[in-house]
Amino acid sequence: MLNSRTLWHIFFVLLPWSGSTLAARELSEDEQALLQIYGAKEMISIATGTKQPIGKAPSVASVITAEDIKAMGATDIDEALETVPGLHVARSKDAYNSIYAFRGVSSEYNPQVLMLINGIPITDAYGGSRHNIWGGMPVQAIARIEVVRGPGSAVYGADAFAGVINIITKTRQDIKGTEVGGRIGSFDTYDGWALHGDTWAGFDVAAMVEYHDTQGQESIIEADAQTNFDQLFGTHASSAPGPVNLSRRNIDARVDFSREHWRLRGGLQSRSNLGVSPTSAQTLDPNGRYGSDRWNADLNYDNPHFAKDWDVKAQLSYLDTTQEPEVYPAFFPPGTTLPIDPTTGQIGSGPLVTFPQGFIGAPEIYERYARFNTSAVYTGFERHTLRVGSGFNYSSLYKVSTHKNSGINPITGTANPLLPNFSVIEVADGPYIFIHPADRKNFFTFFQDEWRFVKDWSLTAGLRYDNYSDFGNTINPRTALVWETRYDLTTKLMYGSAFRAPSFQELYSINNPVNRGNPSLKPETMDTVELAFDYRPMDKLRLGLNIFNYWWKDIIRFVPDTGAPTVTAQNTGLQTGYGTELEAEWQAADTLKLLGNYAFQKSQDEALNHDAGYTPHHQIYLRADWEFLPDWKLTPQVKWVIDRGRSETDNRSPVADYAWVDLTLRRQRLAEHWEVAFSVRNLFDVDAREPSLAGKTQASIPYDLPLAGRSVFGEIRFNF
Repeated sequence: MLNSRTLWHIFFVLLPWSGSTLAARELSEDEQALLQIYGAKEMISIATGTKQPIGKAPSVASVITAEDIKAMGATDIDEALETVPGLHVARSKDAYNSIYAFRGVSSEYNPQVLMLINGIPITDAYGGSRHNIWGGMPVQAIARIEVVRGPGSAVYGADAFAGVINIITKTRQDIKGTEVGGRIGSFDTYDGWALHGDTWAGFDVAAMVEYHDTQGQESIIEADAQTNFDQLFGTHASSAPGPVNLSRRNIDARVDFSREHWRLRGGLQSRSNLGVSPTSAQTLDPNGRYGSDRWNADLNYDNPHFAKDWDVKAQLSYLDTTQEPEVYPAFFPPGTTLPIDPTTGQIGSGPLVTFPQGFIGAPEIYERYARFNTSAVYTGFERHTLRVGSGFNYSSLYKVSTHKNSGINPITGTANPLLPNFSVIEVADGPYIFIHPADRKNFFTFFQDEWRFVKDWSLTAGLRYDNYSDFGNTINPRTALVWETRYDLTTKLMYGSAFRAPSFQELYSINNPVNRGNPSLKPETMDTVELAFDYRPMDKLRLGLNIFNYWWKDIIRFVPDTGAPTVTAQNTGLQTGYGTELEAEWQAADTLKLLGNYAFQKSQDEALNHDAGYTPHHQIYLRADWEFLPDWKLTPQVKWVIDRGRSETDNRSPVADYAWVDLTLRRQRLAEHWEVAFSVRNLFDVDAREPSLAGKTQASIPYDLPLAGRSVFGEIRFNF
């Protein structure tokens, strides 16, 4: 029977995430085989090394291991996340950036999901998302991915709203010696990677580098926003019908040093040649390119035996991010004709102006983040385990500029389209910039108690207080009642409160052709109730079921301004949702494992009394891991995406359902050290699409966003 200390630690090892803490201490090789929180596919590892089934943790969570990622043939984190019940990876109009839609909660920039790398947020303050120049994330350096469905601000703080994704990178214990590998495939895709783990001068050392270069899939957009202008003004500027431009070149590098209670990590995510078509204006741009460099470092201290009954952790981290144009993107293409206000030079009311080089806008954004937090677990009370902690986060948008051929020229003070040749001008910080540099300070503190009040029953209750320098205070509670109903069944009843901080763009945007900020914004809030069951009728079969209901309030949306072509950020609207998620995993034989899940959700825009739209009501995922011959593995998987309605303002037909099938064949231990694999994505070449935005009167991309057709990849890796 699990004792109070064991169950309490499961919840509170999660709690440091609220201050971006997931520091790893020196563990044995057996312990390192476990996830620091969810040590293996079905187990949780607490600070003392005690193991507990994931079903007994007071949360609804999924774990994707490195073995899962390899089996399914995933090359990017999105392909792995698409297997999580209740999570659908949709696509944004901005260069097909991923939208992680949990349980029907979806928005254009996806700030309602908190993504962490080794427990540290990678959210950018400007947009509130992972990054405008995200460019995906390769998977070779990933040891495991933890996904918590539902709110978690009492644990993780801001933006742990609809869900939390934590990516744990590999350490020396996860890398056996040295591995090098490469991949080649469709869309002129070339990948390479090298991983090394060893000991040096008393330190455990891991080093990883990954390279990815692709022209990207080139599905055809039949019509775009410029098509509408062409019809309106009699021009022929649109590049549609034409292919999307999703090229990119990625370099991901990480190092990890650990010794006793200390761990130091550093990393780089470099993105270049990143195609941005469709653009944020929902037009095709075959030429625009962006780049980004994201540097991070973190120092962790983790001592489970700091003093009698005390387990102490601390973390200091730094992150620097950039958004830099390489080839100026055109919001609207060369030859576009737009109504331009002669006073401001912006799109609006005024004479028609033709832009020979296109309507160009290329913002540059530079941000940095510093975070410190500490926490302590006290186990000296009978039946109670307490966790307390606090921290400080600093976010700074420290430099901005833009290159554009519209608006006011800061040198002449005149509207730029009146200049000869519609010159591209640089506008740095000043009265005409699109946003001024800004910073944000966040102090937080938390307290939580796990109380095992009677045999087989425990109550976890906690509270987190956050103080923000720009929008005030917020308090978020969370409770979880866990009942070990019988030896093979656990029942959990949970409540959680969450908030999403307004982004700098939503607060402070000015001189933007369309969007206007609002410094008076409040955070979005969400309350969720969940009932979950974990049932293990036999050793090799696990079943999970959860039922949820949420209330999403004070939604931040850009609302049209009266008598003007602009929109301003406002707290408006209420969305409610409910649903259920069922999952199963069965080791049917020594050589065959079957996995699957089904998710249903129904989300309602209460202000319009209409389906919220954009996300599927039903999702089904099935996978088989079959070792049909020694060292030969075949992994087929299929994902059905079913019943995606439209929002109230969208009169188009529903988005078509699709079944996406992948197949991966892998040969391991070839000539002892070699491994080869072949993978087919979208095996049956289905015409799968993700919904485009509805628009005020009609959709700017009326036929939605087409996904890639059939693609093939071959890879080889060598271990020594």
